[in-house]
Amino acid sequence: MIGAVTDGAAAAERQLTRLRHDPGAIALTLGAPVVLVIIFGYIFGSAIAVPGRASYREFLVPGLFATTAANILPSMVAMARDSSRGVVDRFRSLPVARMAVPLGQAAATTIYGLGSFVLMGICGLAVGWRIERGAAYAIGALALVAAFQFAATWIGMYLGLVIGNEEGAGQASILVFPVTALSNVFVPTSGMPAWLRTIADWNPVSALAAAMRDLFGNPTAPANGAWPLLHPVLASVCWLALLLVIFVPLCAARYARALWSTASGRRRRVRSSGTDSPARAIRS
Repeated sequence: MIGAVTDGAAAAERQLTRLRHDPGAIALTLGAPVVLVIIFGYIFGSAIAVPGRASYREFLVPGLFATTAANILPSMVAMARDSSRGVVDRFRSLPVARMAVPLGQAAATTIYGLGSFVLMGICGLAVGWRIERGAAYAIGALALVAAFQFAATWIGMYLGLVIGNEEGAGQASILVFPVTALSNVFVPTSGMPAWLRTIADWNPVSALAAAMRDLFGNPTAPANGAWPLLHPVLASVCWLALLLVIFVPLCAARYARALWSTASGRRRRVRSSGTDSPARAIRS
């Protein structure tokens, strides 16, 4: 267990170091929150009504936190890229815990995701969004959205391993947007047809968005009698726990599929060649 954590920390360090040397990824990670707030807060905001005549930006910004947390595209593309370029095969050949690399990527995604959340909050404050329930609730909201992003990252990594190439993962990104669009992130679901409203109300992203609004003390959308929206914080915790229970084993199994075949010979060669510690090999 300790070895898996150590190797995972080394893998997380590798991911963060690679991001630091990729100005495009940094700009996308930090610029996306600003773009989302401007586009939806100013361009579309004047055309969208919120129940109770509340400020649309106060309704929107917590939903954007949920949208960012549920975005599996970066982890999906990153894992598909590593798989297509042979990086995953190289890691399979190292004497490290099979969970180390996925765990490290999930941890790294959560760490720089926190930076995106902070920047999004600053942008929200600049356009009129406010935290109404105090620092303790705000910290709780940040912890919840970071935990949800950690869970969602495992979905992205699994799909990246299944797709296996960067181009395919990029094309599959079109399937990600409907998950956030079919929710209460941008508009209340009460105006949707009954069958579509039921799907949207039970969407995990809707529960997370409602939890963010509840914890920040912002205007909420009608719950429509749906249990996840009546108990959004508890529902969000249940959803992220379910995602972890399902996708952590799936991702680990997919990642280790070739562990006992082609990778076994490579591992013997690495050991016999005097490779340094696994953690140092992962970082290289």
